Amino acid sequence: MKKRIGLRDITALQPGTVLWDAMVTGFGARRQTSEAVTYFVFYRANGRQRWQTIGRHGSPWIPDTARAEARRLLGEVASGDDPAASKQERRKAVTIAELCDQYYADALAGRVLKRSGTPKKPSTLAGDRIKFERHIKPLVGRIAVAAFTAQDAERLLHEIAEGKGEGDGGKGCATRALGLLGAVFQYGIGRGLRSDNPVHGTARFACGRRERRLSDAEYGMLGEGLRKAKKQGFWPPAIAAAHLIALTGWRKGEALGLQWGEVDLVRRVAVLGITKTGRSVRPLSQAACEVLEAQPRGPNALVFAGARGGSGAEIFKRQFKRIARLGGLPPDITAHTLRHAFVSVGADLDFSDLTIGALVGHRGRSMTSRYAHGADAVLLAAADRIADHIESLMGRHTARRRAA
Repeated sequence: MKKRIGLRDITALQPGTVLWDAMVTGFGARRQTSEAVTYFVFYRANGRQRWQTIGRHGSPWIPDTARAEARRLLGEVASGDDPAASKQERRKAVTIAELCDQYYADALAGRVLKRSGTPKKPSTLAGDRIKFERHIKPLVGRIAVAAFTAQDAERLLHEIAEGKGEGDGGKGCATRALGLLGAVFQYGIGRGLRSDNPVHGTARFACGRRERRLSDAEYGMLGEGLRKAKKQGFWPPAIAAAHLIALTGWRKGEALGLQWGEVDLVRRVAVLGITKTGRSVRPLSQAACEVLEAQPRGPNALVFAGARGGSGAEIFKRQFKRIARLGGLPPDITAHTLRHAFVSVGADLDFSDLTIGALVGHRGRSMTSRYAHGADAVLLAAADRIADHIESLMGRHTARRRAA
């Protein structure tokens, strides 16, 4: 059927049908089994029939703009060019480095989503950029996307593990970099640059999970470090953030990214909009509430704002190391260790995995949405008991809270 294609025709187009335009020979629209309608141009070049996809219906492609693009492509054919073949050649010429740059730009704009359906966090993107610039691009950046093989993926893994590239390597770094490259190729598949992912199926090094916890004595050292840091005039938000992480088991990024609008100290609950596992509702112990209540409320939305109003992540990292040294803690103790330690204390106190998971926001174990305006009394009691025990180990007194 041939007629001048208009918006009404696109809306009425049935699945599995093709509509040809009466004004531009070879221009048409087709709807397959989905709701999507695709514009195309059909032509013959160098003795071969070609279908050149223009794009899906929607901005910028509507019948008029797609028709104009069809005219332009047919003009190239009349000049002796083959647009479809040229497009294939351009795809073959795209390098790994260029695809990484495209992926990163779209991720920054929030157009690359995680499995949870949310964009990557700035801290994750910062880590991605390091992997791109120090390992992936220096070692395989010049290889064409279409030419990259599973053997190249395996070679990259071992080269990073051996320390090649422009930064520190290691097996864990190699595994994470290859995982990111797999995501980049998946992104490339969505843009028609490949039909397969050469990274899939490549055996990787096991990333050892950091299960280090604090002993009772090390909790005492942490408390001593926090007290000394306060006396020596350390950056107050760093001291408070470290204290909060110890009392809640939150991830470092969750604590440093906490905003006042996410906290309800009366109902003792925090609703974190962006976490590793998506939106998460967390009960707050009375001890944690006291830490938050002591923080000044300035014009910045962040509870632990940096000196210039932004996140104090870099300052916190340096200051936490100094706090740990002041207390005499071993160098392998990090802010993330406090999360594992909190979970371990909860287990020592015989709380279930489900309860502990709800307190720290483990995947699939966050509090349900019905707690958005208040926390369950059982979970609040669990949060209090764990936090009070940790406070006691750190040499802090909890009698006033018990009496309240």
